[in-house]
Amino acid sequence: MTPTQPEAPDTLTHFDAQGQAHMVDVGHKPDTRRVAVAEGSIRMEAATLALIEHGTAKKGDVLGIARIAGIMGAKKTADLIPLCHPIALSRVALDWAITHEPCAVWCTATAETTGPTGVEMEALTAVQVALLTVYDMCKAVDRGMTIDGVRLLEKQGGKSGHFVAPARPSP
Repeated sequence: MTPTQPEAPDTLTHFDAQGQAHMVDVGHKPDTRRVAVAEGSIRMEAATLALIEHGTAKKGDVLGIARIAGIMGAKKTADLIPLCHPIALSRVALDWAITHEPCAVWCTATAETTGPTGVEMEALTAVQVALLTVYDMCKAVDRGMTIDGVRLLEKQGGKSGHFVAPARPSP
């Protein structure tokens, strides 16, 4: 499938004709395989990054615990985002990358389902919760950490087709 950048809809889907917020009806949509990939980063001091890399943070395996938190966050998305549909996730996976210039940990989350609605919000939630967990586990040594760059990288499936975001600028 060739990635496309579909045109933006003329109206927001979460508002009815009277402008009232509502949950979108997906009952008529066919079940299809849907995949979404999101990313984000948390910037920190070099000493904080070293604690994460060497596994010497006082609270334990920062990235291992953050991975579990991200998976749990994806599973709770509909509890956190009011108009999100609760969906049966078939897979959530988180991957990590470390950069030293700037000092940052990058998180990439992939969420998958087969159903009538997409998993973009689940992938984005997984990234946010995982990065917040990194912050929580390291805040005692670095309260100046910054979470940024959270965005959808790719989505597949559904009526709007395949979306691939432009490459992120180099740090």
